Amino acid sequence: MTVKITALLPARPGQADALKELLLGMAPHCRAEPGNLRWDVWQDHADPGRFVLDELYRDHAAVAAHRETPHFKHYLSKIADLAERTAVVSDPLDVA
Repeated sequence: MTVKITALLPARPGQADALKELLLGMAPHCRAEPGNLRWDVWQDHADPGRFVLDELYRDHAAVAAHRETPHFKHYLSKIADLAERTAVVSDPLDVA
């Protein structure tokens, strides 16, 4: 069963560029993970300092493996200084 993670990341004041750099730097590493199906970074059209991560994993084991990677641990060490973070982990209910 696939797992979707949506993370809303409004940058802290003065941190939008650093947040964008962190997220774009993670993208190739996350996309290369064996259980990753999608890892996309979106920037809010109305508020360029707000970003959205749209992630899709093969299963919960792939999410657990993602959270053990060096790049995810680096992200966790930086994110609280750069943004507020709300992450939603979702299981499919009715997905086309």
